[in-house]
Amino acid sequence: MKAAYQRVVLKLSGEVLAGEDGFGIDPAVNARIAGEIRDAHELGAQIGIVIGGGNIIRGATASMQGMDRANADYMGMMAGVINALALQDALENAGLETRVLTAIEIRQVAEPYIRRRAERHLEKGRVVIFAGGTGNPYFTTDTAAALRAAELHGDIILKGTKVDGVYDSDPAKNKDAIRFDQLGYDQALRDELGFMDQTAIALCRENSLPILIFDMITPGNIAKAVAGEKLGTRVGAP
Repeated sequence: MKAAYQRVVLKLSGEVLAGEDGFGIDPAVNARIAGEIRDAHELGAQIGIVIGGGNIIRGATASMQGMDRANADYMGMMAGVINALALQDALENAGLETRVLTAIEIRQVAEPYIRRRAERHLEKGRVVIFAGGTGNPYFTTDTAAALRAAELHGDIILKGTKVDGVYDSDPAKNKDAIRFDQLGYDQALRDELGFMDQTAIALCRENSLPILIFDMITPGNIAKAVAGEKLGTRVGAP
């Protein structure tokens, strides 16, 4: 296989690092994901990764439980930095040169996000992990992925999930749910299908940035997505 895209942004939820435990970081799962990213990188694509912190704390959930929303979101950003450092360690153990760039400054552990610096790292073949979301409360890591992909001229956002695409209803609750192979931005926004927040989808539409929603639990799917193989649901440009 060869990469179908020159530059991709891979969006990972923090929960994927937790494995079956649902909380924290499972070292075996972390290592497996790193191996899959290495295989995808070897196809020739430049890879940026946006990772959330939901396996440690979710800002929106904490705010619903009475915490100030801004404080909760900042805690979520810092949780994302923890995940980024864990993933960086696993990627380097897999033989990849990696940099973590954060939207909130924590200079002792990571570089601050600067667009041109991120571009240079990608051009040099380094895997770049973007942590800390957008650096602002009230914005999700989905929006951070759309923002980084747009400003770094990414070719596509690859959103790895636990399901094999976007359905018209929850497939875990409805055995007759229908999976979409292709979706337009307008339909995704109108029907509120829940695979990505509305702000992120709108930003992708404004920048004609396609999104691929795919199952990353199946071994080899990250490399297949980078290679442009048909899987999951593609949103936006065909």
